[in-house]
Amino acid sequence: MNRDARLIYAAGFLRSATVSLTGVVLAIYLSDIGFSATVIGLVIGAGLAGSSLATMAVSVRGDVWGRKRVLLALGVLAAFGYVALALFTSAAALIPFAFLGMVNGMGRDRGPASALDQAMIPETVSVDRRTWTLAWYNLVLDAGHAIGALGGAIPALWMRVAQVDSVAAHRATFLLCAVTAIASIVPYQAMTARVEVPVRRADAPPARLSPESRSKITRLALLFGLDSVGGGFLNSALIAYWFFQRYGTSEANLAVLFFAARALNAVSHLGAAWLARRIGLVQTMVWTHLPSSLFLMAAPAAPSAAVASALFLAREALVEMDVPTRQSYVMAIVEPGERTFASGVTNVTRNVAWAVGPSVAGLVMQRVALAGPLFIGGALKIAYDVILYVSFRKIRPPEEVTT
Repeated sequence: MNRDARLIYAAGFLRSATVSLTGVVLAIYLSDIGFSATVIGLVIGAGLAGSSLATMAVSVRGDVWGRKRVLLALGVLAAFGYVALALFTSAAALIPFAFLGMVNGMGRDRGPASALDQAMIPETVSVDRRTWTLAWYNLVLDAGHAIGALGGAIPALWMRVAQVDSVAAHRATFLLCAVTAIASIVPYQAMTARVEVPVRRADAPPARLSPESRSKITRLALLFGLDSVGGGFLNSALIAYWFFQRYGTSEANLAVLFFAARALNAVSHLGAAWLARRIGLVQTMVWTHLPSSLFLMAAPAAPSAAVASALFLAREALVEMDVPTRQSYVMAIVEPGERTFASGVTNVTRNVAWAVGPSVAGLVMQRVALAGPLFIGGALKIAYDVILYVSFRKIRPPEEVTT
């Protein structure tokens, strides 16, 4: 494997572990300091909105500014967001700071740094290794997600060892996240110039897609947006909050549950790459993703936390199989010089849609039904799968045309 790819993996692991830990504890911490479900959703939505804006900037100017330089700035801003969580307890302060620091309550690393990773990885491998390399990348990310989810038990450990209250323990945890965010930028600085695109003038016009690529990416971006609105209703912070409120599941047990979920996510990426070689990228994306939504929609009917957890884990074993296949598909159907822009556009669409979901989901949980977001999110994701299959099943990447 190329050295640059390994460095991207290392940085992604550290970043995803931090994001996953935040996804487990964020909503519970905000509840501890007196925030309602509606305000919790607003804080999460603000963080995702900041991530969306950063991804948009990266998509149009990232190659001009320099990928390594941009990744350094993103790591510093993320650390700033975690420090803000440790210092401030008012919604008026936390909402703008969550926006500036791109605080990610989704529990999955899908921000601007990840968009750049996806654009850089195809530069390091041959076409026939693209899907597998992205699969391994996502396996590493989800290994980080798994470790980070297990780290959701850190506040409880702080409380026991240091004899502090819950709020102080969570603040210490967020400061640890800030340190990890800074550490995650170190591998990027060791990468070679191969990951950069040819230098363009600072006053050069932003990168653009060809008319053919623009048509494909516009349609995909709209579909990914629909999927991500559904995903915003199903973010880790609010699912953890649902288990906490519905079954009284402790943070320690939630940490174990989300660790198992992320471990299943990780293994599923390799299964997705294997399956894609046999049935194609689009087929793999749709026929693994659709049943995952049905499992989660069944969870509110579960009579116990154990049954609900089993349904949740069944969902997690399938839901991420569309991630490496989706990334590979997008990178395959555009030209190499269009990859940063294409990755940024599709990722920013997802992030904007994610930012909408939590704010509405928090309101639904408080005013309509605690399990309401699970039904709404699942239905939106099923609609995405059906439309994607109908629209793109005949548009094949180069490696599937030649085989």
